Amino acid sequence: MNFEIADFPFLKRELYVNRFLPFLDKNIIKILTGHRRVGKSYMLFQIIEMLREKGIKPEQIIYINKELAEFASIKNHKDLLSYIEKLKRKKKQKIYLFIDEVQEIEKFETALRSLLAENLYDIYCTGSNANILSGELATNLAGRYIEFKIYSLSYPEFLNFHKLKNNKDNVVQYFKFGGLPFLIHLELKEEIVSEYMRNIYNTILLKDVVARYQLRNVAFLERLLEYLADNTGSLVSAKSISDFLKSQRINISPNIILNYISYLESAFIIFKVQRAEIGGRKIFEIGEKYYFEEIGIRRTLLNSNISDIHKVLENIIYLHLRIAGYDVRIGKLDNKEIDFVCSRKDEKLYIQVAYLIPDAKTFEREFGNLLLIKDNFPKYVVSMDERAEGNHNGIKHIHIQNFLTKIIKDTLP
Repeated sequence: MNFEIADFPFLKRELYVNRFLPFLDKNIIKILTGHRRVGKSYMLFQIIEMLREKGIKPEQIIYINKELAEFASIKNHKDLLSYIEKLKRKKKQKIYLFIDEVQEIEKFETALRSLLAENLYDIYCTGSNANILSGELATNLAGRYIEFKIYSLSYPEFLNFHKLKNNKDNVVQYFKFGGLPFLIHLELKEEIVSEYMRNIYNTILLKDVVARYQLRNVAFLERLLEYLADNTGSLVSAKSISDFLKSQRINISPNIILNYISYLESAFIIFKVQRAEIGGRKIFEIGEKYYFEEIGIRRTLLNSNISDIHKVLENIIYLHLRIAGYDVRIGKLDNKEIDFVCSRKDEKLYIQVAYLIPDAKTFEREFGNLLLIKDNFPKYVVSMDERAEGNHNGIKHIHIQNFLTKIIKDTLP
């Protein structure tokens, strides 16, 4: 493809630039993962621009997008190698190879291994399926690739993309519409955004789940997703889902439910978050929580306004913690629960989430649980209270707006 960066205008996402920089022009495969329409392609364009600014010539760049018809003939690793060989100009001239939706090429990892061995290519790929980093790729290219997870827009990015001011009204806008980058081309009206979100949802579900895993029971898959959306932030298990379905006269075994959930995870629709014992190493295998990778898609699934604001709030906080690079689990301390236990390198955060704290009982529950933790790592209660501020015995009370714009920013690598 004759690639001209000017043909693909984009807004820079500085959050990811700092993560890419150490690996530019290095002999390691860079793989960008995330669900469709989160901006993976435009991150490739951003990398290409960075290379061009370093003096890389257009003829050194090969760009393949498996979503475009002109690349339909590249079906497997042999086709890929043949296509690249035809475009390769000078044998000793370094080539910068970009492949969008690489999982659509059968045995792509075989081609990447061969190209990497030539020490002539700097390789960048995107993928919309988490399983591309397992199996053959992990075995054959162990230690020779690095993954960059691309997420929907964070709240600060949402403000930047839409040219909005940081205020409480726009926090609510973010809660309502989510962070898919293409929304900058649409008017932020519910009927317009909902139609777009429905189309994206259908594409992900049908192409990345139903077609890829050859599923027949699409109606059950949709019902399962609706159930997970309605129970965002609640402890669920395959058995509890199966029991619920039986009450609806739908008989699906827990094993099938687990399989379907794993397919949804692999397509980056949902996150599964396990519970872990605070102060210990025990991971609880039964009972976990699920959050959506794109809050706008969750809302579309439920055809809802944001009346379930407490669930949306929890989902948004989880997303921002992941964007900031934290590993997140649900904390268990005896019979108490900590909403999020967040780890990154030597750092740790404990976070409780509450929509509002209207009375002493709620205050005791949210702050009291954190007070039981005896280490000195930072502890926060995040809420939407107008006067969310201050410090209670070392635990900070913070408004969601400040959390999304200050706390996360301050802790980014």
